[in-house]
Amino acid sequence: MFSVFPTARLRPSPFYESAVAEGMTAASIYNRMIMPTSYGDPAAEYWRLINGVSQWDVGVERQVQLKGPDAGKLAQILSPRDLSKCQVGQGKYVPLCNHRGTIINDPILLKLDEDLYWLSIADSDVWFWASAIAAERGLDVQISEPDVSPMALQGPMAEDVVAHVMGDWVRGLKYFWFKETEIEGIPVAVQRSGWSKQGGFEIYLKDGTQGTRLWNIFKEAGQPWGIGPGAPATAERTESGLVSVGGDTDDMTNPFEVRLGKYVDLDVADDVVGIKALRRIKAEGVKRHQLGLVLEGSIPEPLGFRREDIRLQGKSIGMMTNCVWSPRIHANIGYALVSVDAKVGQTVEVMRDKGPVSAKLVELPFL
Repeated sequence: MFSVFPTARLRPSPFYESAVAEGMTAASIYNRMIMPTSYGDPAAEYWRLINGVSQWDVGVERQVQLKGPDAGKLAQILSPRDLSKCQVGQGKYVPLCNHRGTIINDPILLKLDEDLYWLSIADSDVWFWASAIAAERGLDVQISEPDVSPMALQGPMAEDVVAHVMGDWVRGLKYFWFKETEIEGIPVAVQRSGWSKQGGFEIYLKDGTQGTRLWNIFKEAGQPWGIGPGAPATAERTESGLVSVGGDTDDMTNPFEVRLGKYVDLDVADDVVGIKALRRIKAEGVKRHQLGLVLEGSIPEPLGFRREDIRLQGKSIGMMTNCVWSPRIHANIGYALVSVDAKVGQTVEVMRDKGPVSAKLVELPFL
């Protein structure tokens, strides 16, 4: 086994030392940062998320800050979702597309003030993208990466833990809404959100020197609920049908192909990046769609570094973009990005390293 060579190009999050202390055994690189993916007991991490409360270092979810008189205008130009009714304290899931209508990121937009927004991004250089668009449009807005790093509490008992620390007011937060506050003098924003369908919160730390302290506050508070470390890398995200932009998409994927069309408002202004292409794609009809796959076999065989070809009656129809063993379905499951001619219920072949494996196309989400 190998380790990652430290370099100033690769940044740890404020919670990195806590993740190491918790026994982190595997990590990925995300936004040029170290993202924990396992703590050595995948089964325990999975069931903790399903039944209890799991604590995640997701500091890799960087914030792109838009500040200034034209911050709201830039946010709308970047997003094909109508933001006109977004209120201070509200977050919205927004697919970002390029001029071809290809999805390039899917951040949560947080409106902190009329002239201040955060884009809590997935894995790509949105800072550069936003800066280029702002300059090209001549907008009065400053784009920066603030000292803000999320930590997530996920699982059915996460609300109890967060309420124990913050107070019962958090129980009234609507999904994606947030509040700026403090925890023992540590500045944070608390949002009901997270990359799972099990419920929970993201705590946006606004002082990177306080990462270990914030982690330990929640770790200690969560002991009665059996809190433990985890990461957004379990089978739960696939079971729940959550899309990983960049993983489940390629450089031609539009939002309609991966079940994100409901977050696209085609009647936004013409100056929104990609909206003309998205209107054309919608009018012409998509060529691919995303379905689930249940593969034959009783041995866990996750996807490696490469997406895998899917064939129907010997003809390539698309690709499998992820594959994990599902403890609740008792099978390897994955996503298929395939021709719209492929239908739920059909049996296909996935061209795996060991050879073709039979699989059935199913609806998403699995559970």
